Amino acid sequence: MRFVVQRTKHASVTVEGEVIGAIEKGFMVLIGVTHDDTVQIADKMISKLLGLRIFEDAEGKTNLDLNSVNGNLLLVPQFTLYADCRKGNRPSFTDAARPPLATDLYEYVVKECRRLLGESRVQTGSFGADMKVSLLNDGPFTVLLDSKEIVPKVHPKDK
Repeated sequence: MRFVVQRTKHASVTVEGEVIGAIEKGFMVLIGVTHDDTVQIADKMISKLLGLRIFEDAEGKTNLDLNSVNGNLLLVPQFTLYADCRKGNRPSFTDAARPPLATDLYEYVVKECRRLLGESRVQTGSFGADMKVSLLNDGPFTVLLDSKEIVPKVHPKDK
């Protein structure tokens, strides 16, 4: 699972000319899902996301997390985060999870974030839609969270 986290002053998602999700200060998060992702991986990614201390405190240091600044989330599904560009110039998306798994895990992330932050603080994009995303990146500050770096590998003999 991959999250591209952008600290924003404001962000929105538009589908067919209609704004379907918009936030003020917070994180706009592009979410990519691959074949072997699970709810357990999603839980660890959510924990890391919500714990990120990338908002400035009174001294100007990045010490504050999303809750500390009463920030919001805009969660946007983005299968292209698993683009493979190693061969040729046209990306392959074979590493992206198929829609049933990707949709289920994206919706799980949304549900858990709403449970943890409150319904009104979490907005979304639309899975499979042609979305137009607009944001004012604050900093700019962008962080890539990749489950391969965050979630420890479990070897078969350790199960």
